Parts: sequence; structure tokens; C-alpha cells
Amino acid sequence: MAAYTTIDDPSAYFKVQLYTGNGSTNVITFDDTDTNMQPDVVWLKNRNSSGHDHFLFNSVNGAERFLSPNDNGALASADSSYLTSFNSDGFTLGSSDGMNENTITFVSWNWKESATAGFDIVTYTGNGGTQNVSHSLSAVPELIFTKRLESAQDWFVFTTATGAQKAVFLNSNSAESSQANAYDAAPTSSIINYGNDNGVNGSSETYTAFLWRSVQGFSKMGTYIGNNNADGAYVHLGFRPAWLMIKRTDASSSDWVIMDNKRLGYNPDFRINYANLANNEEAYPEIDWLANGFKLRGAGALTNDPNTYFYMAFAESPFVNSKGVPNNAR
Repeated sequence: MAAYTTIDDPSAYFKVQLYTGNGSTNVITFDDTDTNMQPDVVWLKNRNSSGHDHFLFNSVNGAERFLSPNDNGALASADSSYLTSFNSDGFTLGSSDGMNENTITFVSWNWKESATAGFDIVTYTGNGGTQNVSHSLSAVPELIFTKRLESAQDWFVFTTATGAQKAVFLNSNSAESSQANAYDAAPTSSIINYGNDNGVNGSSETYTAFLWRSVQGFSKMGTYIGNNNADGAYVHLGFRPAWLMIKRTDASSSDWVIMDNKRLGYNPDFRINYANLANNEEAYPEIDWLANGFKLRGAGALTNDPNTYFYMAFAESPFVNSKGVPNNAR
């Protein structure tokens, strides 16, 4: 019988970290006691001061440069007041208020690039026509964020929920829309199929794409149908979640909801941010996280209308590890 999961320790590939800014050099060390992890993506958000953007750094574009998931802006120029290094078990920040304002609290979400963990980062130059861009997942991606780097452009998002020739946008609350010239065919286990849309393949433009696939016991991307009821949908993940993002795909005015297990991180008192907005975090008591998934407990459009939602989740611990030992509910 095959092992239930190949990743007994999810913290080797994904970590949530809270920290307080100090307005100067700030070395952030992950505070869990599990496996050390040098991140390849660090996504930061001010928790309680309104109007502050999200900041996403990645090791391929290099430290000191960021993209903002809630904004369509170009890749920022290198600046030593931003994130200055990806460390063996954390990262180092400079003095910028946006990500290190003195006494202000922040949250960071951190991923390690790994085919084992189903995550790849790709950079490429557009050709203005159609293009097959190679990736290293060794499996079909279920979620792709693509961002033009040199000038303003929305974040084009492919999901298995929307399929090829459609997209949603990470920096927008809009519904899925026809994008026949963006992801013009479904991705394969080796390539992303891009059309001639300038958003993903403009001539001589540079791009970064972030690709994920589900990994049993560690991550899952999928869909569910809400029911507009306090006895809401149950979604089986196969693990206790550490991080969850939800987006309604079939209607406009639906934000990208993000929650994690550190703020406050217990049922039913979670804190949420919106990936597409610079808002403060908010309380969200309408969801329960379980040892093997999550269950919606509220009625409403944010996560539980009787419509289609896409979700992306990463594990705190697998429901059953490779030795057949189950975990516990929170």
C-alpha cells in the first residue's frame, strides 16, 4: 500500500510567521521547532494599519525587489530597505515601513520551491505570439499566477476551476472571464501554454509565473459549492490546514480571502486578509478547521453562497502520516 503522504513535516516547505517591526535591520527566524526552511517566496502583510499593500518577494527575481499581489504594478527596483536576504530558516528585512515599521505587527507566508512539494517559479521572455514555457513540477499545475515584470499589468490566474481560455485576477475581485489569448490551452506536466495576450506573453516583455499542484497530505487546490447556511459545506483536504485562500469564481465583487493558523488560529476565531486589497485584517468566525479539512459555518457571499469557490490550502500536519499515525483536530 502506498504511503498516505510523502511529507510528514509540512514546515519543511511552508511556514506562517508573525513578527513585529523594528524600523531597522530585522532578522526574522521562523519560530517553529521543526525542520529549518530557506524560503523562495516571502509574502508579507501589515496586519493592523489600513492602506498598506501586500509585498511578495521571491528568490528568482532576487531579494530587495517585490511584487504586490493586490496591485498591478511592475516589479519594484532593488532597495536595501526592503527584504535583503532569504536565510537558512527565515529572512532579513531592512527599514521600510511597509514591511518593518517599528512596533507594528506583520504576518508572513513562506514557501520553498520544490517539485516534491508541488511548487515551481518560472521566468521567461514573451514572444508576442504563442509560446510553450517549460516548468519543473513534473505534474500538471492546478494553479498558476503570471505577472508581467517591467510594466503595470494584472496578475493573470489560471485555475482548474476556470480551465483554459479563462482567468481570474489576483489583484481584483472580478469573476472569471474569457481570456482565450492568455492561457490558450490547459497546461501539461511539462509546459504552460500561453497565447499572445500582452498580460502573459507580450513581445520582449519579461514575466514570472508561480505554479502549484496538490500534494497528498501537504497541499490541495480544488473547488466546492457553498450552501448559504450556517451548517455549511465541508471540504476534505486530507490534512489540518495551516493556510487557506478562497475565491468565488463565478461572480464579481468576490475578494480573495486568506486565513492562517497563527492569527488567532483556533475555531472559530480566525483573522483574514484579502489578497486583492490593502485592508486591515478582520475577524472571521464563520469557519472551522478540522484534522482533515475545513467546514463553513456562516451564510454569505464571502465563502458560502450557493455558488462555486476555488480554494488553495497548505498543511499544518497530514491527517495520517507516512507511518499510518493520525493527527488530532485543533
